[in-house]
Amino acid sequence: MKEILRTNDAVLVSAVAALLQAAGIRYWVADQNMSVLEGSIGVLPRRLLVPEENEKTARALLREAGFGDELRRDGA
Repeated sequence: MKEILRTNDAVLVSAVAALLQAAGIRYWVADQNMSVLEGSIGVLPRRLLVPEENEKTARALLREAGFGDELRRDGA
């Protein structure tokens, strides 16, 4: 799995997840349940990961949708 997004913005995570799901790209949102430990104040970022073989397609999809500035650097 490759990390393509890291953010505290739950709405952004939901929007990106919806795009990936619509495109048939599997994804995993890591650390989303950490809000229980942090008290739901949004301090800990959520990480969105995709299978390595889908990384380039997912990145292209998100750039096309206007989320290019939100993407993690390649290889980060």
